[in-house]
Amino acid sequence: MSRPRAVAALLTAAALLLAGCAQSVDPIERLGKKAAEGVRPHSSTGEQPYRHWGLTAPLPAAPHPPAHPLSAHSALPPVVDHVPTSDRVVFLTYDDGAEKDPRFVDMVRELRLPVSMFLTDSVVGPGYGHFARLQSVGASVQNHTLDHPAMPGLPYAGQRAEICGQQEKLKSRFGIRPRFFRPPYGTYDTTTLRAAADCGVAAVVLWRAAMTADTVVYRSGEKRLLPGDIILVGPDEATGPTLRERTTRLLRRIQGSGLTVGRLEDYL
Repeated sequence: MSRPRAVAALLTAAALLLAGCAQSVDPIERLGKKAAEGVRPHSSTGEQPYRHWGLTAPLPAAPHPPAHPLSAHSALPPVVDHVPTSDRVVFLTYDDGAEKDPRFVDMVRELRLPVSMFLTDSVVGPGYGHFARLQSVGASVQNHTLDHPAMPGLPYAGQRAEICGQQEKLKSRFGIRPRFFRPPYGTYDTTTLRAAADCGVAAVVLWRAAMTADTVVYRSGEKRLLPGDIILVGPDEATGPTLRERTTRLLRRIQGSGLTVGRLEDYL
């Protein structure tokens, strides 16, 4: 083979090798790079983000809330399932961390959804990278224990280990110590509150409304969405609607009630 042909063959082989390496990049990693660069995967269609995600109108921006500092005088953190506010906002929260749909990262970024993720270490497993991508596009990360036990009746040492252990785990993973804690199953006792306080938790966050596979159910009060409601989007559905679909159904209800989505951390 002549020298020019040999050089051309080497260049062709190198190009093919580089192309193969590019194709082997994890698609979730590529998605994270796009999110970090501010590139919308669907922008080439010219479709408005809200239409792409199944909404008929964009979500109004939440009002800038007044200062609502949690009381610094209470020995125990408050337990909240709604926020006292006249602002027409509700708050979206997600538990455990079992669902790791990479397109949900796109949804949060494109709709600028201020969601709060309450993570359990044993459920998230090796999937912390997914939640780091969610955090990078605006989601907040909060505490839902290390191993998801029912807290009432556990001794103080056990409850403290569950809460403080996850505080430290999330601090090491995300660089921020969570302010909020949600007890598994929404159950707690006075020992839970003592342990939460000793672990630096500012509030124990429950929920008044929950999005199931296809409807909203209420734990107390009026059977409709109200300003200040904290909403749990769940439960995980192995064979039912995806997390994106459940979120879209909930957003339609929120818009139909004349509400929008606020950032929980801005109101507590």
